[in-house]
Amino acid sequence: MPRVALVTYDPGPEPSKDRDLPVLVRALEEAGAGAEAVCWDDADVDWASYDLALIRSTWDYSWRAAEFTAWAERCAKATRLANPAAVVRWNTDKRYLGELAAAGIPVVPTRYLGPGEPADLPDDHEYVVKPTSGAGARYAARYTPDQHDTAVRHLARMHEEGLTAMVQPYVRGIDTGGERALQFFGGSLLHASRKRAVLASGTAFDADKVAHPGLEPWTPTAAELDVAERALAAVPDAPELLYARVDLVDGDDGRPRVMELELVEPNLFLFLHPESVPRVVEVILAAAAAR
Repeated sequence: MPRVALVTYDPGPEPSKDRDLPVLVRALEEAGAGAEAVCWDDADVDWASYDLALIRSTWDYSWRAAEFTAWAERCAKATRLANPAAVVRWNTDKRYLGELAAAGIPVVPTRYLGPGEPADLPDDHEYVVKPTSGAGARYAARYTPDQHDTAVRHLARMHEEGLTAMVQPYVRGIDTGGERALQFFGGSLLHASRKRAVLASGTAFDADKVAHPGLEPWTPTAAELDVAERALAAVPDAPELLYARVDLVDGDDGRPRVMELELVEPNLFLFLHPESVPRVVEVILAAAAAR
């Protein structure tokens, strides 16, 4: 019987936000696997006892990135880790968008401001500031040029914590077309969804935000699928990807651009796409058997 660790986070006294986790545990057990949810930072876990450690909802990693990538390296030496540690390390730093752009992939234009660098912010258009290591819109906010001083304070706060900031134009297409998330599992499209804009004007960078407002099923266009597949093909160690989510928005030209690649712990939204559960279980079992 294959043993699968579904790797998650410790939510403390709050209930877990991962609605898919109990569904996957139950479905894998019904398929004959030994499956359990385990926290990535639990020092008592024997990772070698599993045939596969599948990262699912390690949603506290972004403010513990160095610790998390070190764990991934250790775990990968003990068992098969999906996605692989090298992919995890690459994807935890959103400077990968620069690599995708250099490879000819259409991405949202991005500049990076590290600690000690001047606050070189736009003065002629609305823009977004967020950290290169972040999830769930943590430390993200949008600004107009007349909010320069507030944005500078935002940058200073991130730099004090050793975080590098990303500066991107606010993509107006998200207000009409939303953000589309194309989910891949086992090398092929699993399903897709769309959500409304996350960053409301005037919302403070350290305020709690709804990560997936207005989430609904989506049928991707040929252009969206083409950009997503090209982006994934440009990932180092792309053949080793077990799962991936490509987040797309429309640029000013109306064509899809990559906003982010989620290769570490993307929410699969199985509660929105229950028909995808059998396929996910099939791929997981095959990966566990291939150790």
